[in-house]
Amino acid sequence: MTDGPKKTSFELEMVRQYSETAQRVSETLERQKAGKDGEKDDDLKKEIEMWEHKVTCEELAEKLGTSLEKGLTSEDHKQRLLKDGPNMLTPPKTTAWYVKLLQQFLNFFALLLQVASILCFIAYGLNPADTENLVLGIVLYTVVIITAVFSFLQEFKSEKTMEKFKNFLPPQTVVHRDGKIFSCEAADLVVGDVIDVKLGDKIPADIRLIVNNKLKVDNSSLTGESEPLARSTECTDENPLETRNIAFFGTNAVEGTATGIVVNTGDRTLFGRIAGLAASSKTEQTTMQIEIHHFVLIISAFAIFLGVLFFIINAVKGTDWIENIVFCIGIIVANVPEGLLATVTVALTLTSKRMAKKNVLVKKLESVETLGSTTTICSDKTGTLTQNRMTIVHLVYDHTLFTAPTATQESSYNEEDPGFKTLFFGAVNCAKAIFDEADLEENPDLPIDERKVNGDASEAGILKFSEKITPVVASRALNPVIGGIPFNSTNKFMITIHKDSESPGDYRLLMKGAPERILERCDKIYLQGEEKPMSEDDSTQTTNLLQKMMNGGERVLGFAQLTLTQKEYPEMFEEGFVFDGDELNFPLDGLTFVGLMALLDPPRESVPGAVETCQTAGIQVIMVTGDHPATAKAIAQQVNIISDRTAEDVAEERGIPLEEVDRSEVNAIVIPGSQIKDFDEPDWDRALANNQIVFARTSPQQKLIIVENCQRLGKIVAVTGDGVNDSPALKKAHIGIAMGIAGSDVSKEAADMILLDDNFSSIVKGVEEGRLIFDNLKKSIAYTLTSNIPEITPFLMHVILGIPQPLTTILILLIDLGTDMLPAISFAYEKAESDIMLRYPRDMKLDRLVNRRLISFSYAQIGVIQASCGFFVYCVVLNDYAVAPRVLPGLSQRNQWGSKFEDLQRWWYTRRFSATAQVMSGQYFDDGEFAGDGVFDFVYNSPPADGFILQTTTQFDQIPRTATDSPPDGLEGISGIPGSDQFNNMIKAIGQVLFQPPCLAFVCLDENNNQIFNDYDTCFFQGNFTNSSGETVTPMVYYYGVNTGEANPNVIEITDIDDQPAGTGCFDSWTIEQQSDTLQHAQGAFFVSIVISQIGGGLICKTRKLSLFQQGMKNYVLDVGIFSEICLAVLLTYIPPINDAFGTASLYGLHWLPGIPFAMFEVVYDEHRKFWIRRGDPPANSRLGGWVRDFTYW
Repeated sequence: MTDGPKKTSFELEMVRQYSETAQRVSETLERQKAGKDGEKDDDLKKEIEMWEHKVTCEELAEKLGTSLEKGLTSEDHKQRLLKDGPNMLTPPKTTAWYVKLLQQFLNFFALLLQVASILCFIAYGLNPADTENLVLGIVLYTVVIITAVFSFLQEFKSEKTMEKFKNFLPPQTVVHRDGKIFSCEAADLVVGDVIDVKLGDKIPADIRLIVNNKLKVDNSSLTGESEPLARSTECTDENPLETRNIAFFGTNAVEGTATGIVVNTGDRTLFGRIAGLAASSKTEQTTMQIEIHHFVLIISAFAIFLGVLFFIINAVKGTDWIENIVFCIGIIVANVPEGLLATVTVALTLTSKRMAKKNVLVKKLESVETLGSTTTICSDKTGTLTQNRMTIVHLVYDHTLFTAPTATQESSYNEEDPGFKTLFFGAVNCAKAIFDEADLEENPDLPIDERKVNGDASEAGILKFSEKITPVVASRALNPVIGGIPFNSTNKFMITIHKDSESPGDYRLLMKGAPERILERCDKIYLQGEEKPMSEDDSTQTTNLLQKMMNGGERVLGFAQLTLTQKEYPEMFEEGFVFDGDELNFPLDGLTFVGLMALLDPPRESVPGAVETCQTAGIQVIMVTGDHPATAKAIAQQVNIISDRTAEDVAEERGIPLEEVDRSEVNAIVIPGSQIKDFDEPDWDRALANNQIVFARTSPQQKLIIVENCQRLGKIVAVTGDGVNDSPALKKAHIGIAMGIAGSDVSKEAADMILLDDNFSSIVKGVEEGRLIFDNLKKSIAYTLTSNIPEITPFLMHVILGIPQPLTTILILLIDLGTDMLPAISFAYEKAESDIMLRYPRDMKLDRLVNRRLISFSYAQIGVIQASCGFFVYCVVLNDYAVAPRVLPGLSQRNQWGSKFEDLQRWWYTRRFSATAQVMSGQYFDDGEFAGDGVFDFVYNSPPADGFILQTTTQFDQIPRTATDSPPDGLEGISGIPGSDQFNNMIKAIGQVLFQPPCLAFVCLDENNNQIFNDYDTCFFQGNFTNSSGETVTPMVYYYGVNTGEANPNVIEITDIDDQPAGTGCFDSWTIEQQSDTLQHAQGAFFVSIVISQIGGGLICKTRKLSLFQQGMKNYVLDVGIFSEICLAVLLTYIPPINDAFGTASLYGLHWLPGIPFAMFEVVYDEHRKFWIRRGDPPANSRLGGWVRDFTYW
């Protein structure tokens, strides 16, 4: 609708899900036909009872209390609207919110975690002593609940956003009310309203036709048959579904115009009555969501395979089955990116909202993804590349070119010229456009150029030009229309037949349309007030003037006329004669050519730059227009679609025939629609091989053929359209884009997107958004997957090498759904990289969302760095607590080190060698046995009978040892086990056998002088006890733990005794509690190291190719995400009872530092990688850079 208002908030909020309902109804009817051979369809026809089509128009108007000429009164309309309600369908029943919430618990991830949670609860029930399983089960189920609620809220928001983007009812309908004709919202229609419908409209209610001008409708939304059906004003069948004088709500006007009385609205329409047959709605997954789900299933299958594999390995090794199940759960949880789907939902919703702000209305989310991959845009000219503001700039009559008044030029014609009057008569009367009466009533002083017009752009320009000379309505009233043929894209002309006020008693036939179509039907020309036979010279002069205007990018319309006299056509003046446009009963040849009118529709200011942006981004822009080739070429040159010479240009420059031009010299081509019908595949291949292409004088059917051939060559095609006949091309294209202002309702329904401002530049913004969402999801996935390796490898090393488990299942969940969640989601807010529109479109078949290069990057590169960071920090912390890296392998075979279970804890016992037997017992630590003869040795393992368990009544604080070699001062010793001779004897025996002190800060006490010692010689080699080496010593009596933060210096360097080298270490006499506490410190440090390295991961994933320093830190959501993960790590590490519940311990500040160099290394490594990727691109074209790009650019 030309010069109409832009879409209002009302229209954007109208959740008239017509297209969904149409689809449901059509599917239901198809099912009915398939199931009972149409029996249901026949029953349906029988059930529809209407009387409105059987009575005359006058009777109908009387019964409905309306006027055929003036329509309803405003008061009647108001009362009926209150009584019947708005003309809207009741929305289909939707799934209740609580059902949708419960459905979130049934997706694959949720079920996986719920099963894991149940297994943990079972494990706790079988062994209540292990509260870790209880905590893990609670955490797992809490994760399920939080994830389900979060996903539900995001999907709920997404649905609400997309509701606004559904197809609307026809937002404006031309209505007759109070004797005035104006546009109103379709929802305001009531029974008895008189409305006009035209080509491209969706019928807004069930209407009975009272005036018909070759109206044809497409009833496919009701019947599934898309063949256009002619309408008439006469009842042709008793069955309302078969009669021709009814047009039903939801069907499409595909040809002609008509006026009708509204007989049913809303749910009372035929469409509303049968819509309940298929009231359920179905949401399809987008292609990207399908791809992500596919990826997740592969990852999950791998995780389950890995978990089962190690479950079997552990079972063979004899690991407790409960512990084995929990371990299997840990492997699975570590592999599955639980927060990924929520990230995708957020990203898609954000993109849809951003595109709406950029005047691109997204109807289908998958169209956003595909638009970013577009390689070819087939764009209309009028209204998309141009401003859709037609202004008359030139007139031609009497073989003379005249200027029309504009802002930059004066008029040069004479209104009294006979030639002007004749041309002007045709311009005023051979038209349908009218000023909106409601708008005129509200704004009576509005300048003519700013008035709202109901009609197309060309007619609007002519109407405004004409109104400045004479009132158009008055002129048309003097020359009423009595017949004609509406404009269509095949004929490219329209005809109106009038009673002629200048020649009473005769009719005048007027023709307007494409100049070449008009000229071919004319054999006379109007010159100097007289009709003369058209000579070859007349034709040549007219063609030259036509070419001159079109070369300036002007749209030119030709006008012709024919006087129908009673003498020559007496049958036309007989009573009851009807001009029939189908079975022609009036002449269309032998007309008189009266002149030309040229309109200028200037290009939009933003379009040339947008076209250049597309070309830089590797996107070909093809103009497809119904305008003359010369006009199309001129506009194409103005908007940069054509910048090179065409073959015609070269031929003209060289003065040679067109056939002699070497086609390899040119890269631009203008193809008239008349040539397309003879094209075969090789012709199409040659034509589409050009980079700069314009198709002119094309029909909508030819536009469809153009799209199909582009797709045949592997192009991803986006197509713009505004007419009803554009809908096949819009549906066929990968992306159909309709015009929000000038577009017909039918084209909007067929499209995937709607341009609210009809501006080509908005398409380019949409392409950028499409590329951005693909980039950002890649970045989010890459970031999420980098933590998988540092989560999986701790389990693998625990099983393979037997080291104490570096990371627990709970901590993995805290990473995936705690510290990583917000940063992963924040990538949806990442700004586009500056080169996003400098890249060529991605190949959708090869460049997948998750490819091998991304897996390599996340797993084999960054994942390895992060895992190395975790193990390094883990070893540093354990080493600082006196557990050297060299003792880690095998230290926790069967989970014995630090185990909470007595049957898994290591116990001390001795072996006493005698002549008769080798006896193992903890009793040999008794004083009596210890003082006797014999050679002693010791081992520790799972408990035999009478073993001595590693536990004391006093818990020693675990403090990292410092690098001091001097004995501590002012020691306040506390006994290991007061009064336990066994414990002290055990320490003596082990120290003497190993020539090592205890790893903890034990010291010995000389009771004679109450003096404390902590060196090996003093504590173990004074006296006369004979050790296993035959040496006589008298060890001290008691051993004490030191709680001052100072470690036994002999732990660092042991006194060189005999052949034992210095620095051979210490022996582990820790309590189980001390072991567990130390391990929690190390596990907490591993967790913190992943958080730190993921900060580096977040920074490097901000860009795929550009340097981080080029991109900058403008994503404030990511900044908040990084800050939040640090805060969460601090909370989980330092705040009791949270750290107790999650199995961490307070870290010393120093232990945060070892992970920082790894995070810095990640950034440095990735900056070098991206540098070489950029070097691999033109113009540098480095071989090394090309190799790095080919193997690492994800």
